[in-house]
Formats: sequence, C-alpha cells, structure tokens
Amino acid sequence: MAWLGGLGLALHALPAAAQYASGPSATVEVASDERRRGLSWSDGDPVLRGSLSVPVAQGLSLDAAATSLWDSDRHGGADAVIDLGPSYVHQLGGWRLSLDARYHLFPGADHQGYGEFGAGAGFLIGPASIDIGAQYAPRQSAIGGDNLYLSSAASFAIPGTPLTASARVGHSSGSDRDPIAAQRLRPGGDYWDYGAAIAWYRGRWSAELRYSDTDIDGRDARHAGSAIIGKVGLTL
Repeated sequence: MAWLGGLGLALHALPAAAQYASGPSATVEVASDERRRGLSWSDGDPVLRGSLSVPVAQGLSLDAAATSLWDSDRHGGADAVIDLGPSYVHQLGGWRLSLDARYHLFPGADHQGYGEFGAGAGFLIGPASIDIGAQYAPRQSAIGGDNLYLSSAASFAIPGTPLTASARVGHSSGSDRDPIAAQRLRPGGDYWDYGAAIAWYRGRWSAELRYSDTDIDGRDARHAGSAIIGKVGLTL
C-alpha cells in the first residue's frame, strides 16, 4: 500500500528532546490507540508509529513521522497519517521556546491533507516542567474552516525513579465554513480535552500509560470519550 513507503521512510518516533540532539534521532512505537487532542484518529484501534528528526542547524530540525490508521473513519478512510515539517527550539535563560510547522498527509484518502503551525514556551523548575502552546491551522477546505488549539501541561520527574508524571489540558476552537468537514477536528463544535500520564524511561526503551478524555457528549463523543492508552517505544 502507498503509505508503507512513507512509514518505512519515517520509521521512528521522536522524543521530546530530539531538537537538542547532535545527530539524527529515531524511534519506533506501538500504541493501543492514536489519540490527538482527545480524539482517536485510529477509531480506537492499535497503531504502529515511527518518526525521524534530523538536526540541520543549532536548534533547527527537520521531522518526519508516520502512523498507521487502518481505514480511519475520522480521516476519510485513510490508511495512515504522515506528518512532515521543521521544528525550532531556543533556550533563553530558564525558558525553552519553540516553533514548528506540520503538514499532515493521509495516504489512502482523497483531499484530506492539511497544514498547521505552532509555538510554545516551557520553563523548568527543578524536576518539574511547565509548558504552554498554541497550534493554528489556517482556513482549509479539508477541515471545514480554521482551527486553533491552545494547551498547557505540567510534568514532574519523580526523583530516584525512571518515572515521569504529567497532566495536560487543551481547548479547540475555530470557524465552520463547512460544518460537516469541521466535525473532523471539532466534533460537536468547540471543546476541551484533558488527561494525565505516567511514563517510564530506561536506556533506549520507554513506556507510557495515559488517560485521555474530553467534554464532548452525545453521539459526537464516539472515539472522543475517556480512554486509557498504553504505549511502548524503542529509540534506535
């Protein structure tokens, strides 16, 4: 299938600190679900995900990722999503500032691709990190208008253990030029998502158990309600 070529090209999953690496960083992951912003992109099915980050200058990297979706209802029957774009990270005192742009391709589906860009800021306080971010997708027919996602997160590395605990909350909003297409990223309209996770890191291996939920209700809540997601990853 066409998406296998993209998956083979980007058979990696990018760790959060990849932008600081002196060379390419690659990881492969298996997860029980592909949830983004509280919405399942894989209709609740397990996925294989990989990504590659290649540094090209101080703080600047080019990133590619591919995730199996297996005939995703949310994305027009797509077999996968391929995410491509640059990331930039700059340390300013205690602040970590970031910029990124992504184009999302959906092999196996027609006219589903769309792009977005974002910015974030994080501050490290001992073993804890606090982050805020914004992602904006300009008006595009594939998503029925534009889409703005605002989020905040906090994480805490538990001293003396390989564990990190985290929590996050986000809000999605935007315009509805095509209400049917807009349901793709905002089922039922503007909504909140939230979650918490515990992650384990040991050498090249990682594992995570994450809780995800939204305030979407009624029939729009299909694949958007509460869920526990498990993930295992290996950095190559």
